[in-house]
Amino acid sequence: MSVAVVVGMQWGDEGKGKIIDLLAENVDIVARYQGGHNAGHTICFNNKQFVLHLIPSGIFHEDKLCVIGNGVVVDPHALVDEMRQLEETGLNLEGRLIISDRANIIMPYHGTSDKGRESDSGFQKIGTTGRGIGPSYADKIARAGIRTCDLRDETYLTERLRANYDEKQKILQTLYRTELPEFNSLLDELMSYRETILKYIADTHTFMRDQISQNKNILCEGAQGTMLDVDHGTYPFVTSSNSTAGGACTGLGIPPTKIDRVLGVIKAYTTRVGEGPFPTELLDADGERLGKVGHEFGATTGRARRCGWFDAVVARYGVHLNGVDALVLTKVDVLDGFDTIKVCTGYKYKGKVFSDMPADPEVIANCDPVYVEFDGWSESTLGIQDYDKLPQNAKNYIDRLSELVETPFMMISTGPDREQTILRESLF
Repeated sequence: MSVAVVVGMQWGDEGKGKIIDLLAENVDIVARYQGGHNAGHTICFNNKQFVLHLIPSGIFHEDKLCVIGNGVVVDPHALVDEMRQLEETGLNLEGRLIISDRANIIMPYHGTSDKGRESDSGFQKIGTTGRGIGPSYADKIARAGIRTCDLRDETYLTERLRANYDEKQKILQTLYRTELPEFNSLLDELMSYRETILKYIADTHTFMRDQISQNKNILCEGAQGTMLDVDHGTYPFVTSSNSTAGGACTGLGIPPTKIDRVLGVIKAYTTRVGEGPFPTELLDADGERLGKVGHEFGATTGRARRCGWFDAVVARYGVHLNGVDALVLTKVDVLDGFDTIKVCTGYKYKGKVFSDMPADPEVIANCDPVYVEFDGWSESTLGIQDYDKLPQNAKNYIDRLSELVETPFMMISTGPDREQTILRESLF
């Protein structure tokens, strides 16, 4: 038996979807532990591309069970729509998908609040997707959320929704001059998804406990990345959940003593979406090239990602914070053809060099990155599956990154497809 957590090491978009899909071949269960449908995991195989938002990235392996944990916030419309799209491809989800009966539900008023706050000049703009993720988590923490288990009791559900509706109506009218739809229309919409969702919900804590006791191999899937963790990221420009490895324990009900491995996924350069500090951001031709060659557009929103050089301060922080014992390096092929490649090893601010991640966003936003330079390579690395066949300068770069972050690379991705991967070590 082994339980492994796969976690993003930067600001998300590291390519976790491909890696989880690839590793799922050798596990029994893939379980998502946080986030909502603001995440987008892209999977490519057989010359086809799929984007998942809520359903775990192991779903394309027919003999695997997929779990949506209690730490995920679920938009019923988005979930049912994603299920329908997968079923239209020929996938059978019944008996393969399990949704926690403790997961909180995203309601339309959460999206209204999210968009209102983001567009109102009186609030700091974060750069959210506007899909209600933050307000739903806020209700969860305020003990006002509606959970999937509430769908079992129509009377209780109606009472719970009515109490929330009246409060949200007053808040939205006062702050954003926005009116909610009629109460009955919200209730009817929720009820329209009820029967579908009820077929899939279960006590996932008990399920995971039983699977662990049966010595099953389990892969825990996070969304976003370490630098977007609500506690440990570049606050306040973060997501609203714990995207670090610790979120797997709370988001799936797995004791920390049962986790055997933590695998970090990190890009060969750095990107982020939305607002917030980004020390190695490139506002020049190199940054534009990284975005164009790397197809750096959000899988969920389509927004262009900001691009920059690899940040070893971020990487070391992620390794230490998550307890990472092995890394996956993605998008090495995007660096093909650069004459010079830079890596940030520290942040210089007012005469002081930070080698560890500071908490103060002003330091991160106004520092000067301390760079080391590497010779690039002109040969193509796209699709290479043998480490020894990489250009020597590419190997020099990868080896130096491993030294800087004090962690070995278990896998190296050389393209978006499953097969375009160098495997140097097995997960289990």
